[in-house]
This record gives sequence, structure tokens and C-alpha cells, in this order.
Amino acid sequence: MKVLIAGGGGREHALAWKIARDRPDATLLAAPGNEGMGRLGRCLPVAATDVPGLPRLAREERVDLTIVGPEAPLAEGVADAFAAAGLRLFGPTRAAAEIEASKAWAKDFMWRHGIPTARSLECASLEEVEDALAAFEAPPVIKDDALAGGKGVTVAETLDQALVAAETILRSRAGARVVVEERLSGWEVSAMAFCDGRSAALMPFSCDYKRLRDGDQGPNTGGMGAYAPAGVSDELRRRIERDIVEPALRGLAEEGRPYVGVLYPGLMITAEGPKVLEFNCRFGDPEAEALLPLLETDLVEVVEACLEGRLDKLDVRWANRSCCAVVMASAGYPDKPETVQVRGWEDLDGAVAFRGGASGRVLTVSGLGDSLAAARRRAYAAVERIDLPGGQYRTDIGAYDRAQPG
Repeated sequence: MKVLIAGGGGREHALAWKIARDRPDATLLAAPGNEGMGRLGRCLPVAATDVPGLPRLAREERVDLTIVGPEAPLAEGVADAFAAAGLRLFGPTRAAAEIEASKAWAKDFMWRHGIPTARSLECASLEEVEDALAAFEAPPVIKDDALAGGKGVTVAETLDQALVAAETILRSRAGARVVVEERLSGWEVSAMAFCDGRSAALMPFSCDYKRLRDGDQGPNTGGMGAYAPAGVSDELRRRIERDIVEPALRGLAEEGRPYVGVLYPGLMITAEGPKVLEFNCRFGDPEAEALLPLLETDLVEVVEACLEGRLDKLDVRWANRSCCAVVMASAGYPDKPETVQVRGWEDLDGAVAFRGGASGRVLTVSGLGDSLAAARRRAYAAVERIDLPGGQYRTDIGAYDRAQPG
């Protein structure tokens, strides 16, 4: 079997690693890939966002299955291009991916289908933002309506800060829009699920760390680490499935946007219950690096069940263990990441390192253990053995289970 993975970050390396473990006889291709993926297969000079180029490559290489890692090509319609060419691709159509590509559309969708989320207002000008701010008692969250690589959110501490963040987004490009959103209190959890258009198979819940420095200080990043599973109760799991995942899947189908791929609602668990902060249309990064090492079922088997609409017939199994994933970033990240050479990541005892792309997140180091504490010890022991000059990483990933407050 020949599998093409579109993308070149830690998430895509983890996908390739998992498939190589499940199917050692499979031929792996990556577009564009990275150094880690090149150790598992062949990297080809085609960008993940090259929507016409990817199906052409898949046809030329006689690829059996393509898996897309990042959100941008999905938002640009790569799944539609593959379908038109009669090729198999795992990931939502452009219409279904709008649930991530436009935060304003996603907000309207949630209100239409009764999915719990924060109150918000959409703004297309600074004057509208000023009016919107007056509608909130406390400083709100400012979000770029469009894709922003996980960095388009400002949790404002003051109204002035909110106004500056909104102005920055509106001036960044023509037609930019801002979502001004009520700030929710509670704890965050990622609730990813495999979907086949009709049914969903929830993954173990995970928690990620978006701020650069320990204690959730510093600027937002694409993610500095994650762990899984989070200790979510069975009752809360059922509530998330019933009130969020199932209505989203059903609503997308009703609106002519059947969702096949990984659906990823990021949630805030509030005093009133779980509420959606945002929807993503793919595996999270670095959450994928914490989840895929726990997946016992053959990943290709899961993907094929999704594509063939028989996910509800498959028992998707997960190891009864924990995984802690620590991101190692280059100096200057996230604003001006430096290019550096990293050594000692290839073979680690008790952990695996997934190579990042050009964003400045150089490695994600994932440790497995029978408990979160054991997984964390292995991850950080491996981090200490890696030579990344000037590198930076958080020391508090998985220090405690955020799903168990207090």
C-alpha cells in the first residue's frame, strides 16, 4: 500500500510514524515532509497547500490513500480536488472545513444547532469593534475570523488591549473580520473524534499548552506541549458527545456538508458545562503527538472505515497508558524563530521525537508511561539528552492533570 501524507510538521511525522509501525510494508510518501519523515519514506517537493499539485502527485505516484495534516489545504478544497480526480483522501471537504476556516461561520452554525458556546459578535470595522466592546461587562476575547495558525486569538486583560488586537487583525489584510467573544472561565480540554459523515469515535481527551512559558505566561504559540488522556469523567464524556460532537456532525450533514475526517472541538469546561471555544478540522498539533502513540488500532484501518462510512462497526482501541508531549522550539520563537541544528533526537530510550517544520517548533518529544507522572519523566529525560542550541521549552507540561482542578 502506498500512503501520501500532506504536511511537514510534528503532527505529520507522528502520522507517518504510526503508519510505519502499523504497516511496515507500506510505502510512505510525504509532501513536502521533513527530516523525520524522510527517515520513514520519501519526501517530495510539493507544498501541502498546492491544491492542484497534490492530486497530480498522487496520480503520478499511484498513491492508494492520502492523509492531510494541516488545516490550510483542507480549507482551500484539497479534498474536493481529490474527489474530482477519483482519488482517496482523508479529510473534510472545503464546505465542511469552514467550521475551522471561519470562526464567524462556526459561531452561527453552533447557534443554529444548539451547540453550547460563548456569546460573540462579528465585526468588520474598528467602529463595530468599539460598539461590540460596550456589550461586554469584562474584557472579551478577540479572534481573527480566518485561519491564523493557532495564533489569531488574544485573551484581552483590558478593553484597550482588546481594541489594539482587533485593530491589528483588521489592518492585516483586506476584508478581515474580527470575532469579539465573551471570555469563559474554567479549564480547557481537546475533544477530537474520527468521523465518517454519520458517526463519530471519540479519542481520549487531551490538554494542550498554548503559551510560550511556564505557568501559561508569554505569547500564544502554535502549541508548546500536550498530554493524554485527560481525566474526564464518563458523565462529562457522554455530555460532550451528546451535546457537542453529535449535534455538530448531524448539523453539518443536514446542511449538505457531511464531515469525514478528524473533528476537533476545543472546549472550556465551565460551571454550566462544556462550551465550544472553537472547532478545528484536523488533528491538533501537538495533541496528535500525544494521542497517536496511544492508538492501538491500525490507523489506516480507522481511516478506511471513515471513508467507507462504517466507523460504527469498528472497535477503535487505545492503550491504557499516558503520553506526555513536550515541544522544543528554537530561539526567537514564536516571533522570529532562528534556524538551528538539533542533535541527539533520532533514537531515544523510552520516548520518541517528532520532527517539526519551519515554524520554529523543532521537535515534539513524546514519552509513554503507565501514569501521567511516568510519561512526563520519560519525556523530560529525553529532552535533556537532546542538543538544541538556544532552544526553549516549558518545564511544566503534564505537571498535573488539568482535568482534575484543585
